[in-house]
Amino acid sequence: MPIPVRQNLRMGAYLARQKIARRDRFPLIVELEPLFTCNLACPGCGKIQYPTEVLRKRLSVEEAVGAIEECGAPMVSIAGGEPLLHPEIEEIVARLIGRKRFVYLCTNAVLLKRRLDRFEPSPYFSFVVHLDGLRERHDEAVDRAGVFDAAVEAIRMAKARGFRVTTNSTFFTNDSPKTVREVLDFLNDDLKVDAMMISPAYAYEKAPDQEHFLGVRQTRQLFSAAFSDGRRKRWRLNHSPLFLDFLEGKVDYDCTPWGIPSYSIFGWQRPCYLMSDGYARTYKELLETTDWSKYGRGKDVRCDNCMAHCGYEPSAVIATTKSMRESIRAAVGTH
Repeated sequence: MPIPVRQNLRMGAYLARQKIARRDRFPLIVELEPLFTCNLACPGCGKIQYPTEVLRKRLSVEEAVGAIEECGAPMVSIAGGEPLLHPEIEEIVARLIGRKRFVYLCTNAVLLKRRLDRFEPSPYFSFVVHLDGLRERHDEAVDRAGVFDAAVEAIRMAKARGFRVTTNSTFFTNDSPKTVREVLDFLNDDLKVDAMMISPAYAYEKAPDQEHFLGVRQTRQLFSAAFSDGRRKRWRLNHSPLFLDFLEGKVDYDCTPWGIPSYSIFGWQRPCYLMSDGYARTYKELLETTDWSKYGRGKDVRCDNCMAHCGYEPSAVIATTKSMRESIRAAVGTH
């Protein structure tokens, strides 16, 4: 089962509390970015395009943990930049785990073997290694030879030491149903990672490569074709079934960017980590002073080709809670 039972139960209880409290907006996961510095210069990401004075900044342990405490989200995705470059990243992780938050630490795995001893396995913790294809495809995506092999070796070492390992794969216009299947088969059957996340490449405005982002029609065609032979059912995909249906174009949702808010050295980002329409000092300020009605496909031109998880996975999760059939489907991991 790709999503641990403990996590499913905790999330179910959390969603029930929000419903009882009649809260319209609440965080499911926080995208925590403790720094923007990275040891790679991927063409599809623009974090390192910030000026040097910004790249030198770091969130303190207290700032990072305080943000999660403030908003109350049960899950945290630590991204960046490369989180393993943060000098206190293991303390941030340990403090969040101590508060029973489910922590996903995203990494390109270049430093993972050297940093592994700083962490301890926990049912509340998972490394998330970015792998955007097999060897040639991935090394092209990160613009450096040898990264795929280093990441695979680091994953095997982490698994051998008892860590839970998830992967995250982003697909672009130069991918095909065949390349999607190849990488997911490798991760699922050969590398045997605990779970896999997938995403269409989103039009991040700072990214150097603006030519290979997927549009809505292209995304639906890619994933519906990749899933057409039934392999989706056996892949350990770390997504709700309805979000995978959404990627295929079987269902559609409104964007709910408040469901996965982003916190960084600048504060709480409006409205999501893909767009920069200002920042709020507190999560309460983010919720109350952001005009959420302005965002989503058909409302803001920047959103027209977006099918990213930060806006639509929360929508799918909320839709799941409104259907007994879908709740059972999600609980048993029937994709």
